[in-house]
Amino acid sequence: MVAVDVAIGPVAVEMTHTETHSETASSLTKPTTGKLPAPRPVRIGGALAISQLGRLLLLALVAIAAISASLAAAPGILGVLGAVLAVLMISIAVIDWRSFIIPDPLTIAGLVLAVVHAAAQEPDAMLRAVAIAALRGTALALVFLIIRYAYSRIRGKQGLGLGDVKLAGVAGAWLGWSMLPIVVDVAAFTALSAYLLRQFVFGRPMRATNRVPFGLFLAPAIWLCWLLETMLL
Repeated sequence: MVAVDVAIGPVAVEMTHTETHSETASSLTKPTTGKLPAPRPVRIGGALAISQLGRLLLLALVAIAAISASLAAAPGILGVLGAVLAVLMISIAVIDWRSFIIPDPLTIAGLVLAVVHAAAQEPDAMLRAVAIAALRGTALALVFLIIRYAYSRIRGKQGLGLGDVKLAGVAGAWLGWSMLPIVVDVAAFTALSAYLLRQFVFGRPMRATNRVPFGLFLAPAIWLCWLLETMLL
């Protein structure tokens, strides 16, 4: 008996083929017809399709909810900008989760939107508002860059990607000074909680070398803190 385990995405299929001596002998004595027997179909496509469809529906529902909340919290141009921010942050989170990469075009789009958002917040003092937003973004990005450098010096390897540093710049450009420590705390807490839960559920040991896509948690935290700031201030 030969057992082969094949894992495809979230679906694991065990295909078992039993071969006996009589079957082998029969196949040697019987004349061949030139045709191979048709393989038995393995019904895994339906499960994969449902899983992928479920994920797409979940992402669509989350995006719709975030867009609706943005428009409700800030009617007008600010709400539209917040809705676009929500879509951008969801996209960044999904891509970073799948590939540990935060695409530069999405980060640049977030920065451009931050400039427009700052100008729309203070139409009578646009240059001042944009300059302060740029200062906040630069300050938070520098903090992350220092953390990246310090970790590299201490551990001898990189622990924070440049994509996370750039995303921190987006957070600083979008949020006020009082929200900057909150967005970092929210992202760090959710990332650590998710990691501990994953290791506990799957019975895996805790290791300092395990990778966590921090953008998966920082990106949604940016939009959530923007929403909170918009509703409270």
